Amino acid sequence: MTERRLNIVVWNEYVHERGTGVPADLYPDGIHGAIADGLRASLGTAAVVSTATLDEPEHGLPAAVLDHVDVLVWWGHVAHDAVSDELAARVQQRVLDGMGLVVLHSAHYSKPFRLLMGTSCGLRWREADDRELIWTVNPGHPIAAGVPAVIPLARHEMYGEFFDIPAPDELVFISSFTGGEVFRSGCCFHRGKGKVFYFSPGHETYPIYHDAMIRQVIGNAVGWACAGESSGTQTGIHESPNGWFEQ
Repeated sequence: MTERRLNIVVWNEYVHERGTGVPADLYPDGIHGAIADGLRASLGTAAVVSTATLDEPEHGLPAAVLDHVDVLVWWGHVAHDAVSDELAARVQQRVLDGMGLVVLHSAHYSKPFRLLMGTSCGLRWREADDRELIWTVNPGHPIAAGVPAVIPLARHEMYGEFFDIPAPDELVFISSFTGGEVFRSGCCFHRGKGKVFYFSPGHETYPIYHDAMIRQVIGNAVGWACAGESSGTQTGIHESPNGWFEQ
């Protein structure tokens, strides 16, 4: 019996990397291309990894595609408002129904993530070539498998507290920065039948998604976020007569 391969889609607004400039030089195939390459190397034959972008019909995620995704990886920054409310609601519902969602860097402010968190998801930031140290604070978690105690990033954008999200169900990473700030940079959430992981590294003017350890974390996160076998428990509102569970 052949085991079914996971269906992974990497979504990116694909704005910064077009034309000329640092993002285009760092990511000639787009940020989504670099992330997808890392996942293919990490997951091998266990997964089919494809990409989708903002300017495709239905943002590359029509129902025929989204309904069959096991884990959606989302990167966005300057075009959050260009994502349709309809798609954001469909992504939210797919997570509630069991799809995994890995949210990267500035996608903390994306419509799907804010819908799932129910908060502003605002934070403190600074672009000043800070050194970032990503501290593994939950080394036994599956997302931390094969990851060292500290992942150093020599130059990166600062993200700092207060980060307006609900308390994570599990906290895997905390980052510290040159200026003294700290940030909850690797956060796990359960929503309905689905899992959500937020991971903050990934500003477009730094080669973050070429870093082997960052790729390791994202690959681990995709594996963790896979829905697996459903428990069969129904979600939503259901009328239940007496003794319904004995039938």
